[in-house]
Amino acid sequence: MRADGHRVRVLSPPRRGLAALARAAGVEVQPGDIRRLEDVRAAARDQDVVVHLAAVLPPDSDEQPERARAVNLDGTRNVVAALADQPRPPRLLFASSFDVFGRTTHLPPPRRLTDPVQATDAYSGHKIAGEEMVRASGLTHSIFRFADVPKIALRPAHPIMFEIPLETRIETLHTRDAGRAVANGVVCEAIWGRTLLVGGGPTCQVTFGQYMERMLAAMGLGALPPEAFGHTPYCTDWIDSTESQALLRYQSLSFDDIVRDIAALLGPRRYLIPLLRPLLRRRMLALSPYWRARRG
Repeated sequence: MRADGHRVRVLSPPRRGLAALARAAGVEVQPGDIRRLEDVRAAARDQDVVVHLAAVLPPDSDEQPERARAVNLDGTRNVVAALADQPRPPRLLFASSFDVFGRTTHLPPPRRLTDPVQATDAYSGHKIAGEEMVRASGLTHSIFRFADVPKIALRPAHPIMFEIPLETRIETLHTRDAGRAVANGVVCEAIWGRTLLVGGGPTCQVTFGQYMERMLAAMGLGALPPEAFGHTPYCTDWIDSTESQALLRYQSLSFDDIVRDIAALLGPRRYLIPLLRPLLRRRMLALSPYWRARRG
């Protein structure tokens, strides 16, 4: 957005390194919390467009249900109220998720906007409710249902990864392409009043088995045994992003680019992984209830 010449204000609680990053990018930071209406009002004042990205995602939304509800539902309610209170309400771009389609492994892909929504956990329920709030608000708005946007970061393993069957279809989107979709969206008149599916396209469509295999291979860990993964259908799929790509022209990076950029963060640590591989694999597998049951 700054590269496109916009003035940008960010509402955020204090975070390590954020102030220096904001100064370097020429971004104004408004300290605050989306759970406080007065903070949202201060951040949204005199803005043309508000991009609402704040959310607590799985697994945190399951492990911290009260915080997730306060951010995902009450926070969205605060955004709608803060914008509606202004003499000239800003436009609102609301970030939703492809999780709202529910469990669709049994259906032929891709998911389209004509498909019904279904809450399968707290997070998807929050996003469905948030979409309804935004549509009912009377504000000029757009809703982006994003595919999976993996952090370009080295993250610790978590038990949730073993709850996703390996045959599950999942579509990814590089963080840079997600950012470009938003930056192009705020100046695109055609998005307002519409819901769009925003994903990486065919080069980012994989199964979860391929996702895990390629990520772990890039880190030198190797694929984990199929027996470690569950079989209960999970709420991800491939999506039809034809319309959003035609409007926003944001797709430039593939799933391979995501894997490469994450693996590059290992730096010199990549030389230690062959030595630590047996230990690291044992620790990861210990997080799987299915593997633990199988091993007694």
